[in-house]
Amino acid sequence: MIENIYEKYQKKIVILVDEYDKPILDNIEDLERANQIRETLKSLYTVIKDMDQYIHFAFFTGVTKFVKAGIFIGLNMLYDITLDENYGNICGYIQKDVEGLLLEYNANVDLAEVKEWYNGYYWLKERVYNPFDILNFVAKGFKFKNYWFLSGTPTFLIKLLGGNNFFLPRLSNIQIKDDLLDSYNIENLDLIVLLFQAGYLTIKEEKITNLGISYKLCFPNKEVRSSFNIFILDELKKDKEATANSERLSEAIESGNLEAIRDAFIAIFSSIPYNNYVNNKIYEYEGYYSTVIYLYLQAMGYEIIGEDVTNLGRIDLTFFHKNAIYLFEFKVEKGKDALEQLKAKNYHEKYMNDERPIYLVGINFDKEVKNISGFQYERVNK
Repeated sequence: MIENIYEKYQKKIVILVDEYDKPILDNIEDLERANQIRETLKSLYTVIKDMDQYIHFAFFTGVTKFVKAGIFIGLNMLYDITLDENYGNICGYIQKDVEGLLLEYNANVDLAEVKEWYNGYYWLKERVYNPFDILNFVAKGFKFKNYWFLSGTPTFLIKLLGGNNFFLPRLSNIQIKDDLLDSYNIENLDLIVLLFQAGYLTIKEEKITNLGISYKLCFPNKEVRSSFNIFILDELKKDKEATANSERLSEAIESGNLEAIRDAFIAIFSSIPYNNYVNNKIYEYEGYYSTVIYLYLQAMGYEIIGEDVTNLGRIDLTFFHKNAIYLFEFKVEKGKDALEQLKAKNYHEKYMNDERPIYLVGINFDKEVKNISGFQYERVNK
């Protein structure tokens, strides 16, 4: 085909391949099948290797990087632009693009809210908007919805998250070396890398030290943060009362009533179906309970840090509200006092310069009833 097109038009051709990795991702749970597809794709793309005299330009896009997995073996002329700041804006709209578009359509919208919903992607140049979201936002009459996320549910990620018992609160506080973001191996998937490459995480901050370059990752915006956690909650927990529980928890948080927050948490764990626990013992581990709480808070758009590092240890969950800061400690073991550990470690000292009230919240769980058995709290600043 390449030769025939060249001979017909007497011009070098351009090759554009979108989602080159989709056949593999569609079979990611079946390693044997995925590897067979990889070999087929490798044979296909290797044809390009000896076609320089016919090719002017080739451009490949996809979710994952398979360079090290062998798909593009021999194609050493390919240049990866994912984290090249010269191309940092190639996949999104910058601020003036969006402002100009909304002005052209006389949109009476809050620009700050548009930014909160759809901006935030960062590949080392400017923070950019998701074009799919912005175009749909305009086309649908300037209604805020999860356009991009709902356009394709990440089922392969859900399956991998569930199969690996991934500790989801880690997603709120990730730091990763730059070389890890370049890696992809079908046989040994790194979920953080996959989430970054699929667009569910983006770069929050770049750090350059004597040890090299590292990146702090985060959810890019409200759409992804909220949608991702709601979807995970629905798929992994099968909580049919998730919407009602979210509304109840939100009201309790906004009122600052810790007793109401406790009652909302109890209702959340009470509504998780019994068959979620059949053939597994996830309820015996603190990570399970903190993950459920994390999912609800993230889905409502609150700022959270999971495994928040201090000089004396890690806070299980730090939750920032405009009116207060809450430090959570979770315990499943009997005889362990969650609140006392928070107090003994002086975790709150990390945030003492903040003017908001700081509450230590110790929550004990009973693995027999799979719910809260103790809920204590204390304000540590005046």
